[in-house]
Amino acid sequence: MDITAFVNLTSRAWALPILAKLFEGVPGRQAPMLVATGARRTAFGQSMAHLIDLGLIERNPGHGHPLRPEFRLTPQGRDAAKIAHGILGVPGAGAQDVLRRAWTVPILAVLGRPQQFSQIKRRLTTISDRALSQSLQGMEEVAWVQRRVDADLRPPRPLYHAVNAGAAIQTATRDLVLAG
Repeated sequence: MDITAFVNLTSRAWALPILAKLFEGVPGRQAPMLVATGARRTAFGQSMAHLIDLGLIERNPGHGHPLRPEFRLTPQGRDAAKIAHGILGVPGAGAQDVLRRAWTVPILAVLGRPQQFSQIKRRLTTISDRALSQSLQGMEEVAWVQRRVDADLRPPRPLYHAVNAGAAIQTATRDLVLAG
């Protein structure tokens, strides 16, 4: 999975928690998944439809009722679920509202080393300046990203790098960074 596919995956708030719970063995039916993730029905349904469209989960043939189907991971979904499980299993990643935002995990995935705003934007080609700025500020507030001004550069520019739980999430996504 490359970084572009990962950006698409994380565009739905509950996609990573759903994948992580399926990886952990939670039954792929709506009721157990709603309890395990804490998602609301509408957002959960949208995230499930998104994961099906991406080919990461599928209906489990021969299981479940037509109105209450059972879902399972596809072979490529297993890889994504393993990454999602690693991300959500990071100690200190308790700021779930920040983690569920669309750009948080992709930004952390590319912050393997300190980078300028423009370098991050170049790696995540579809992100707007505003979305990147707001995401970086949100992650600074929960101490996942540290901003420091590099006075050696002319003019001085801020550098961003992942710290604390942000650095652990970046490590969990290392394979994406190498592929992207």
